[in-house]
Amino acid sequence: MTEAAARVSNWNLPNAITVIRILLAPLFIWMLLADGGADTPLRYAAAALFIVAIATDGIDGHIARSRNQVTDLGKLLDPIADKVLTGGALVGLSILTELPWWVTAVILVREIGITVFRFAVLSDRVIPASRGGKLKTLAQSIAISLALVPFPALFGSWFDWVNIVTMSIAFILTVVTGIDYLVQAWRLSRAGKSAA
Repeated sequence: MTEAAARVSNWNLPNAITVIRILLAPLFIWMLLADGGADTPLRYAAAALFIVAIATDGIDGHIARSRNQVTDLGKLLDPIADKVLTGGALVGLSILTELPWWVTAVILVREIGITVFRFAVLSDRVIPASRGGKLKTLAQSIAISLALVPFPALFGSWFDWVNIVTMSIAFILTVVTGIDYLVQAWRLSRAGKSAA
């Protein structure tokens, strides 16, 4: 834990927003699956809840930085909140057969793997999200939001191609940034051994 983060209380507004985002995930998943993914008001409500919950990611970060309330707990919980929401959405879309399971599996393996790695090195350091990781999260958020709102029912089947393109971009960024995290971890580990 850094000295600056140690002086800032973990009980602050940005961390509360992050915890609320985590707690909203089960409600969102229930709403998504309740009507079998049909084009109903509940599906639109699930999509709206996801969009609001994922959009607050930027809000809690902005508040934390502007009020000097950045904490190690916040750095740890914020990516977890993203992963719980996006992971729940991906699994839900796969259950509804709107997204291939292999796409969900690859993304979840990367997300869970990086989260486990963060916890494994927690005693040494907190690894915040990288710029690439933030871009990946943005791409996932956009792709999942577009997939959740039943736009093909509104605009026609051509919109399926929009979903395919945006999800492909998110998938590629997820894989590339996962490899980058592993490379960076290997370099840090190697540098640590060299210093020892």
